[in-house]
Amino acid sequence: MKVLVTGADGFIGKNLRVFLGERPGFDVLPITRASSAEALAQAANEADAVIHLAGVNRPEDPAEFGAGNADFTAALCQALAATGRAIPVAFASSIQAERDNPYGLSKREAERHLSAYSESSGAPVALYRLANVFGKWSRPDYNSAVATFCHNIARGLPIRIDNPDAPVQLVYIDDVVAELIGFLAAPGQGARFAGAGPVYATTVGELARQIEAFRDMRHTLVAERVGTGLVRALYATYVSFLPPEAFSYEVPKYGDARGVFVEMLKTPDCGQFSFFTAHPGITRGGHYHHTKTEKFLVIKGRARYRFRHLITDETFEVESSGEEPLVVDTIPGWSHDITNIGDDELVVMLWANEIFDRQKPDTVASKV
Repeated sequence: MKVLVTGADGFIGKNLRVFLGERPGFDVLPITRASSAEALAQAANEADAVIHLAGVNRPEDPAEFGAGNADFTAALCQALAATGRAIPVAFASSIQAERDNPYGLSKREAERHLSAYSESSGAPVALYRLANVFGKWSRPDYNSAVATFCHNIARGLPIRIDNPDAPVQLVYIDDVVAELIGFLAAPGQGARFAGAGPVYATTVGELARQIEAFRDMRHTLVAERVGTGLVRALYATYVSFLPPEAFSYEVPKYGDARGVFVEMLKTPDCGQFSFFTAHPGITRGGHYHHTKTEKFLVIKGRARYRFRHLITDETFEVESSGEEPLVVDTIPGWSHDITNIGDDELVVMLWANEIFDRQKPDTVASKV
C-alpha cells in the first residue's frame, strides 16, 4: 500500500513513518512544506490512501492558519479529486475545531473541504479531532505543554505555569499512530468524525508535578508508578527528552571489608532493588526479619545460603551460582546468611519487598 503522508517530517509524521516502516507492505510517499504542488499531485496519483497530518498551529502571523490548514487541505482535495479515484483520507484535526479561535476555524474549514471531497468522490474520510498529542520527537514550545515541560525539566530550565488548575486533555502518540494504521486497514465509508485514545484528563499543575517527580527519581531512587496509563506514557516522553550526556547517573555505593552494597531502584509499595558483592570466604547476613522478605539471585560466583528457624532450630542449606540462575527467598522467622564459597568475587542481585527504613529496619542480628 502506498500511503501519502502530509506533514511527514512533523511530530506525528515521524512516529507514523517509523511504525509503518516496521510493517511489511507499506510504502510512504512523504509530503512536507518543502514539497511542490507538482510533487503533491504526483504523490496523489500514486497513493492508495492518505494520512493528512500537515498543518500550522503556532504561526507568527495568524493569517498562516488559513494558508497552512484550510488552503493546503483544499489543494490536497483538488489533487485527490483529479485522480478520479476514491482515495481514503485520515485527517489529524483538533479538538480546537469546536472553538471559534483562528486555529479552530482553520481546522474546521479543512474538515469541510475533506467532507466535500468525500461526498463528491465517495472516498472514506475520517476526521480525527485529536486532543493534545504528546510523545517522543515532539517539539517544545510548539506541539504541547508536555513537550515544553519535559524539555525544560530534563535540562534544569524553568517552566512557566499561569494557571495550575487549567484542565488539559492528552492523547499519546503511540495510540494516535495505532488508530491511523487501523484506518489504513479498515477506512470505512463516507465522511465521519473519529477519535484516538484513550484521552487522559489532567491539569497543567499536575502535569508539571508528575514530570518533576520523574526528574527527582534519580535522587530519591523511588520510582513513580510508570507501568500503565498516563504516567507510563509521560515517563517515556520525559526520558526521550534527556540529552545524551544525561543518559546515565550514579547511585549510592556502600563498601567495607566484605564487599560493596549498591542501591539501584526503590518503589512506593513494592520494595527496592540492589546488589552486593562478597570476597571469597566472606559471609554476609546473619539476621532475621519478622515481616520483611527478600529474593536473592547470584549473578556471578558461587554462594551457600544457610537458614535456621528461630523456634525449632531447624536448619537448611542451598547452593547456587551465576551459571545456573536460582532465586532464593528469605523467610520471616528464619535467620539466614550467605557465604561466598567460590574463588572469585560473588555478585548477588537483591530485591526486598519494602524500602529499608532505618527507624524501623525489621532486621535483627542472629547467627545461623
